[in-house]
Amino acid sequence: MNRLKNFVRGYSPFTTDASVSASAPSTSAASTPPDAKSFARLSRALIAKSVVEALFLVALVVHFSYTNINPFFRGSIDVADARTIEGWVVNEAAPDERVEVHLYIDDHFVGRQRADAPRADVLAAGRSRDAYHGFIFNTPALPPGQTYSARVYAMHSAGDGARRVLQEIGRATRFGVTANKENALVPDNWWESEGHKR
Repeated sequence: MNRLKNFVRGYSPFTTDASVSASAPSTSAASTPPDAKSFARLSRALIAKSVVEALFLVALVVHFSYTNINPFFRGSIDVADARTIEGWVVNEAAPDERVEVHLYIDDHFVGRQRADAPRADVLAAGRSRDAYHGFIFNTPALPPGQTYSARVYAMHSAGDGARRVLQEIGRATRFGVTANKENALVPDNWWESEGHKR
């Protein structure tokens, strides 16, 4: 009974959370500010990591470029009309090579050949060691009254010859086709006609 009286005497119904908190020991210690030297070391490490990652990415891009793109191809399309697509291409890293070229009209394959036609002007301009680096494609019969885009690509061996890559020579050249008796019946899907399929 005495114990119960002592308990009731010590208990107050007006005790608040604030008073309890004030009397209770603090459970969270004040956080220590980070050491300035440690923060500087961490910053330098993060910067160094970013630089290494950037250099690695640049190395990948350079490797891809040199294994998939030949930076020594030089050439252009000089003539594009309803009769022929003509131009030249030289591999300056191997000036005696006869480059294989592919012709596409409106992104449809037309044909391929070796660029070995005589081009005295290319030799005179100092682009090659001989004159035989030209190409001449016969333009296929195309539906009249339209404008077309001719593109020529050089074949480039990449990955130690494991794969072959087409690299565009010069820029696309646009030309028109007028109506005549030879193209009057050419279908709009001319690339699917006999003789134009791959």
